[in-house]
Amino acid sequence: MKHELVLDWMAKDVITVTPTATLKEAEQLLIDNTVRRLPVVAAGRLVGIVTYGDIRAARPSPAQALTPAAIDALAEKMTVAEFMTPNPLTIAYDESIGVAARLMLKNMISGLPVVNRQGELMGIITEADILRLVIHEWSREIASAG
Repeated sequence: MKHELVLDWMAKDVITVTPTATLKEAEQLLIDNTVRRLPVVAAGRLVGIVTYGDIRAARPSPAQALTPAAIDALAEKMTVAEFMTPNPLTIAYDESIGVAARLMLKNMISGLPVVNRQGELMGIITEADILRLVIHEWSREIASAG
């Protein structure tokens, strides 16, 4: 398992968003695609990442005495560039899963955009992908022991 590469376990079909997309559009992409994070891409390059937490923090609170319609209107005007995490931590596609896992654990994050040497997004590796690898290896060990 130490020599498994990020490339072999990452999700390659990544749902992305642009910096000019609205908060409402980003939120809808997360919901529609059942994902927890969206890499933000401009001109083919990764420029940020948006999570559910970022959206919750950016969305006005009902305690601010705004009507639901006013909250929705703000969500349609606010762009991803205003609340994304710029220049997120990334990992190279040819790095080991162990390095990815340590980076996630150290930084208390659940996923890493995967990039090539030019900084272009190639995929995303998440805790779920690493768990899938662990289960795969565990199943192989059980099968060979039996």
